[in-house]
Parts: sequence; structure tokens; C-alpha cells
Amino acid sequence: MTSTIKKHNTTLGTRLRGSFFLVSLLAIVLSLIVGGLLIAVTDEETAKAAKYLFAAPGDTLSAAWKAAAGAYAAMFRGAIFNYQAESFTGMIKPITETLTMATPLITAALGVALAFRAGLFNIGAQGQLIIGAVLAGYIGFTLNLPWPLHILLVVLAAALGGALWGGIVGLLKARTGAHEVIVTIMLNYVAVYLLAFLLSTPMMQRPGSNDPVSQIIHDSAKYPLIFGPDFRVHFGLILGLLATWGVWWLLERSTLGFELKAVGANPSASRTAGINTTRVTILAMVLAGALAGMAGASQVSGTEHFVVGGVAASIGFDAITVALLGRSRPLGVLVAALLFGAFRAGGVAMQTQTGTPIDIVLVVQSLIVLFIAAPPLVRSIFGMNARKARAAAADDSKNTTPTPPSGTVTSGSTL
Repeated sequence: MTSTIKKHNTTLGTRLRGSFFLVSLLAIVLSLIVGGLLIAVTDEETAKAAKYLFAAPGDTLSAAWKAAAGAYAAMFRGAIFNYQAESFTGMIKPITETLTMATPLITAALGVALAFRAGLFNIGAQGQLIIGAVLAGYIGFTLNLPWPLHILLVVLAAALGGALWGGIVGLLKARTGAHEVIVTIMLNYVAVYLLAFLLSTPMMQRPGSNDPVSQIIHDSAKYPLIFGPDFRVHFGLILGLLATWGVWWLLERSTLGFELKAVGANPSASRTAGINTTRVTILAMVLAGALAGMAGASQVSGTEHFVVGGVAASIGFDAITVALLGRSRPLGVLVAALLFGAFRAGGVAMQTQTGTPIDIVLVVQSLIVLFIAAPPLVRSIFGMNARKARAAAADDSKNTTPTPPSGTVTSGSTL
């Protein structure tokens, strides 16, 4: 019985050491530690105390801790819960801002992740999002329809625009062998300059304005707010959750999902098995583009309510990081998008309340991806060498003497 418990505990420990979830969590912790060191180094009070470090080292350590802890506390208040607010609305508003920031990231990252599962490196979520935003905005301010129908058309137009932009990549990849990374990067530039051109034409430019900004969409095209007018969380979050479930079902429960994963794992073997790799490649990029295009609708109909040159911000590029952090799994992408949404919402509060540069948040995000991409480094830092753990488990199983069950007569025992 004792040996069985030891073996079970050893096996559990080995699994934990090899768990990607645990490695990801430790990577985030390690990134926050490094970020805290950077905050301390750039803090003015810490720099002043460092001048007499050897005379009073405690002052430097105290100032460094105060700077890092204060910055992260401000980030927490801006992203999760503001315990200093005077009203309940003010207390919970940070978490709603996190949800709002994460909403376009969810669908955009799902588009990148879906392409990843099919063996395609989709760098074009930014361009697909822009085209989706352009069509969503155009439908939003040109048509005047009842709000359920109007919102439906806005979402469909955005998804169609992104699907078209992604389909071009899939078609070129499948028919000509063009590398999807090069094509998507080039199409990003095309989308950016196409948007700039359209915003200078009467078709989209706001009447009476010389600024490159479109007309404001009609109220019937705006996503309804989920928690009322005091918060910015909108219907796009529900669409993002539905998209997460839809992508999971597609990948795990459908024939097309099986084909996508098979082609992503081995295109040659899939072709030999009778899978039409050309069709699968095109469909993968069409679906990926549609998801990224929906993020454009979230920007226009959910938060901005008009189209401007920076409507996509850096969402399309952040989506690549989110997809990598979530291991291209729908649930993982959802969690990673919420994490990055918290970084975005909390970073603003951190800068305004403590003066810490918001670039520190970008550094932490980059470090997370760096450590996630190097699991052996994280394991070695925290003493979690998986190979040594497996060897120790094998030695324990060899050296452990099994205990006989009760009632068994052994050699030399007395009846």
C-alpha cells in the first residue's frame, strides 16, 4: 500500500513537472519578477537610494520593493478590482475594462490559432481585422435597419471581409505554393493603405471634416451593452465566447476539424490518405480570416462606433502572441486573451497612478512569450528538470520493497 502511494505521488509529481499549464504559470510569474526588477531599476527613488547602496542597502531594497509593488498594485486596481474606489461600480469597473479589452483579441487570436492547427502561420490577422472593420463600418452608417437585423448584417459583413482577405492567402498558398507568411505580411500593408485611401474619399469620410475618419454608425448597428451604460462590455464578448465554443467543436467534433489537424500535422500523409489538402488549406484561411474580421466588427460596433486609421491598433499582432500562449487551443486562447486584456487595462492605470512607463507591460508580455517558448529554461530555473524527475521515479520504483498484503504468510513468519 505504501509503495503504491509513493508511486502514485511520484507519477503525479512527474506529470506536474511536465505540465504545460504549470510551466505557463511559472513563466508568467518569472516574467512578472523580471518586470518588477525593471520597474525598480527605472524608478527615481530607487536610483537615489542606490547612490549610497553600501552605506544603507536596506534603503535601496525598500525603495525597489515599494516601486515594484506599487506598480503591480496599480495594475491590479486597473485590471481586476479597484479596492480604493468609493462605489461598487468603481470597484468592479476594472474587470469590465479587462473584458472589453480582451473581446476583440478573443476572435482575432482564434483566427490565428485555427490557421496554426492547419499548419499555416497566419500573420495577417491585422489586415483581416482592418477589412472587416471597413465593411462593418460601411454597413453601419449607410444602412438604416432595425437593430437585430442591422447588427447581424454588420457581423456578417465583417466576417465576409476577413474571410475574403484570408481566402486570398489560402488560394495563393494552395494553388501556387506562395508562402503564407510573406503573403499575409504584404496584405497587411495593402489593408492599411487601402483604409487610408478610403478614409479620404466621400464614400467613407465624415461630411464636413478633412480628418481621415468615417461617419458614425447608426445606433441600430451598435452592439448592445451587457451590463448597462456604466460599463463598456458589449455584445461582442458573447460572440467571442460563442466563437470559442464553435472553434472547439470544429476542431474536436467535426470531420473538417480532423482534416485541418491532419493537414497541419503532415500534409503529405493527409494527401496520401485521400484528404483534399488544397480545399482544407483554403478553408482554413477563410475561417481564420472570418474570425479576425469579427474582431473588426467588435472594434467598430462595440467600442469605437466609427472607422479611423488606427481602428485595429495592435490587436492583429497581439493575437499572434495570444494564440501562441494559448497553444492554439480555444480554451487556452480565451484565457490568454483575458490575461492580455488585463495587461492592457492595468497598464494604463499603472502609468497614470505611478508614472511607470506602459512599455513595461509590453516587456512583460514579450517575456511571457519568450519563457513559454523555452520550457526547459523555465524548468531549470525552478528546478523542474523533467528528465531527472523521470529517472528519480524509475529509481524509486526499483528500490522500493513492496509491502505484502495483510494476511499473507511470508518466509520466517510465525503463525
